[in-house]
Amino acid sequence: MTDLNLEIFARDQADGPVLFVVTGSSDEEHSLEPHRHARGQLFGSLRGLLTVVLDEGVWVVPAIHAVWLPPHHLHAGRTHGPFNGWSAYVAEHACESLPKRPCTLRTSGLLREAALRASTWPPGPLDEPRARVAEVILDEIRTLPVEALGLPSPRDPRLQKIAKALLADPANDRDLESWALWASMSSRTLSRRFVAETGFNFTAWRQRARLMRSLEMLAAGTPVTAIALDLGYSTASAFIGLFRRMFGETPAAYRSHLVPPTAPGAKPA
Repeated sequence: MTDLNLEIFARDQADGPVLFVVTGSSDEEHSLEPHRHARGQLFGSLRGLLTVVLDEGVWVVPAIHAVWLPPHHLHAGRTHGPFNGWSAYVAEHACESLPKRPCTLRTSGLLREAALRASTWPPGPLDEPRARVAEVILDEIRTLPVEALGLPSPRDPRLQKIAKALLADPANDRDLESWALWASMSSRTLSRRFVAETGFNFTAWRQRARLMRSLEMLAAGTPVTAIALDLGYSTASAFIGLFRRMFGETPAAYRSHLVPPTAPGAKPA
């Protein structure tokens, strides 16, 4: 199954319903080109991993999280391995009380079930029962805890050059002084501006880039030891320790959020 269409611009009209939800799934990797729209959007997943790319940075969406995008934010996306997800669109005027900046939310069971219920509605105005479900979804977006799964992008072109190189090859172990020389800047300037523009020092940002990539590799089924070595960790235990501190559980346990186990005798989802 390769039907994954979470972007439906024909229905993105100012006079449309306050909220509508669509679902999509794919057994293959899928990508969305950069675009923007007037509605706010919440990406969620039921299975697999979604990466959302914004001007502000890269956001990773495992099945226990969702990414909120306020209206008019340029974004692109891609899935990693089999994916089953949903996307809620919120009319611009209804976004006034919702988060003003893109953010990652920990998905609640209430939000997920309400979104799936809304995905079955036909196009058109909402009657009173549906309007109540829509308000539940909006209230969940408004109140769910924000979690730091994004990787902020620096604004300085020299730092962007370094960031792009690290995203392309997270295992690159070039030290800060070597990166500064490569980008034609002093190591002191690199260190100071990285903190000012991303909120992380250079070492922490690079570690975060590696951990973001590890989620993609987990979703693709790569063994934990291979992930550790491919991302430049000296041992698998070093990677597992850092992963646990970042995400609160081991890579093997976290993989269950990305690729749920198949019951004996059942067909894969």
